[in-house]
Amino acid sequence: MVARVQPSDVPQARPAASTAGKVGELSALDEVGSLLHETLGERVTGELRALLIAGRLAPGEKLSLRRVAEALGVSMMPVREAVSRLAADKALEVLPGRAVRVPVLTLAQFRELTRIRLVVEGFAAEEAAKAITDEQIAVVARHEAAFLAAARADPPDPAAAVATNRDLHFSLYEAAGMPSLIEMISRLWLKAGPILNLDMRHEPRRLDGGSAVVAHAALLKALQRRDPAAARQALVEDISAAAEHIERTARLAE
Repeated sequence: MVARVQPSDVPQARPAASTAGKVGELSALDEVGSLLHETLGERVTGELRALLIAGRLAPGEKLSLRRVAEALGVSMMPVREAVSRLAADKALEVLPGRAVRVPVLTLAQFRELTRIRLVVEGFAAEEAAKAITDEQIAVVARHEAAFLAAARADPPDPAAAVATNRDLHFSLYEAAGMPSLIEMISRLWLKAGPILNLDMRHEPRRLDGGSAVVAHAALLKALQRRDPAAARQALVEDISAAAEHIERTARLAE
């Protein structure tokens, strides 16, 4: 449900020199409508971003704009605006005929993305270890325990593992206290999320006792010791092991 725009939130329209009455009222209503429209576009963008980051949309998957509009209970216009924003970030592709799909990364693109993630997310882990509070460590620990439970379930629960993996990573990055850094990492995950989480969903056997379980445990210990170098190393090992596995499974375009 879209929140009502409060009167204090609406800019006051300047009176026209030669118009009054109903003309002025229509102008004010139009302005309120544009604010509401902008809010819807931002909300749709947020919903699609969350699906991409969480790996709920797979590489190559086509999106029906009408289906998105129906699912979110909005018109087509805010959906088109959201797609335009995400296409500008290269998180979605607009194909001939205005079809929309999640990009399929080439091997070269994936390797470039992985190298950038190692630097940026490794830095975030390092900074988080310097600034993290006991309460934030407890949050990371809860996500680590939830990931472990999903990985060791019989059979493993890939959907829960994907969700808790995302929560663990971003609770770590948020502890660094750098909003611009979070925004940067979110943009990287817009591209990485679909392929990383598709791999986790399709290969549940690698969850139980796999590299992610080991890396997450090492990361938590590093945070508890406030050891920036160890936190960065654990994060690097987590990303690197996942990337190596994806390359071996040949899920990437040439």
